[in-house]
Amino acid sequence: MHHFFSGSYTITCMKIAYFDCFSGISGDMCLGALVDAGVPPEALRRELKKIPVSGYALSSRKVVRCGISATKVDVGLDRTDRAARTWKDIEKIIAGSSLSPSIKKRGTAIFRTLFEAEARVHGRPYTKIHLHELGAVDCIVDIFGTLIGLEMLGVSEVYASPVNVGGGTLRTCHGILPAPAPAAMELLKGTPVYAQGEPFEKTTPTGAVLITSLSRSFGGLPAMIPETAGNGAGDKDPETMPNIVRLIIGNAAASPGEEGVFVIETNIDDMNPQIYEYVSELLFDAGALDVYLTQIMMKKMRPAVRLSVLCRRNELQTLADIILRETSSIGIRFFEASRIVMERETGEVRTSFGKTGVKFARYGSTSKVIPEYEDCRRIAREKGLPLSRVIETVRAEATSPQKKGKKERPGR
Repeated sequence: MHHFFSGSYTITCMKIAYFDCFSGISGDMCLGALVDAGVPPEALRRELKKIPVSGYALSSRKVVRCGISATKVDVGLDRTDRAARTWKDIEKIIAGSSLSPSIKKRGTAIFRTLFEAEARVHGRPYTKIHLHELGAVDCIVDIFGTLIGLEMLGVSEVYASPVNVGGGTLRTCHGILPAPAPAAMELLKGTPVYAQGEPFEKTTPTGAVLITSLSRSFGGLPAMIPETAGNGAGDKDPETMPNIVRLIIGNAAASPGEEGVFVIETNIDDMNPQIYEYVSELLFDAGALDVYLTQIMMKKMRPAVRLSVLCRRNELQTLADIILRETSSIGIRFFEASRIVMERETGEVRTSFGKTGVKFARYGSTSKVIPEYEDCRRIAREKGLPLSRVIETVRAEATSPQKKGKKERPGR
């Protein structure tokens, strides 16, 4: 971890991971990349034993794909009858494990997403879906192994490139289907994808649910200081492109670079203004980074409001649906933009008013101390002081936080 000092407080730069999915992604490729990047296989096996499933063996070996060294991880089953499991079965297995609460929560959410995608593909309730196509044990090991590996490497946030999904066909219990599998395509909705190289299934449903669930955004390499990298190999060994996923791990750059975001806009001149508050709440709850209104004049000098929403690519479709469903708008526009955000950390400081929440921000050589408004508001009411005086006093007295603050996601 990198620490940056400015006066009396410290800003810690978080560790991030970048999955370069130039040749697709699958569960075993994720595990291979993590092992190649430094996760000890024995430690991974030890953690996976906390899950009450048996009948498998986790193995890893070095391979070469198109002249590139990589690690291949396999989940070998001890028996041939791969038991199908329902959502209730998976839920029970996760609940009965001795994994950390955070891993359990994330794993449950990922499996729920997977079951719901399969349900939409097959037109059935997710509670009636069985993990037969994926192999239940393989899927459990791949998903939880990836979560465990990222935690072992100290990764706080994950980013990814656009995903190469491949092409051709694959044989399933439902017959011969086009690649990627229908469930994978369902999971990749709203994600930048493309097909390149020899035609085979490059991205599996397990790989799709992992990368879409874990990645904050999809695009080029984020601003970071690389520390290590690993290559995870898939089953294929084509001649023209190595069947690997590349994982790059390092610290986010001290001075954040540009981050790709999307701006959604629509002009509204015929809606009850009371609705804007409700719509804004829905948009924030669905992942919007910011929502704001601008007074404008439209044709025939008609007063109107421009609704603007800032979001990441993953939330673009969901937020657009909310706008079209909840407002009188009959059309929206969106475009990609870049932004620079300051590194932020929250904490508490001792002041003459007692413990007060403060936000610390830094970008390059620029640093700021921002007292928490709600704390200052409460103090002003209790002491009968002007709010502006309380804010300036807290800012002036802010020194080193008494306890380490939590990192805050740049956004709102």
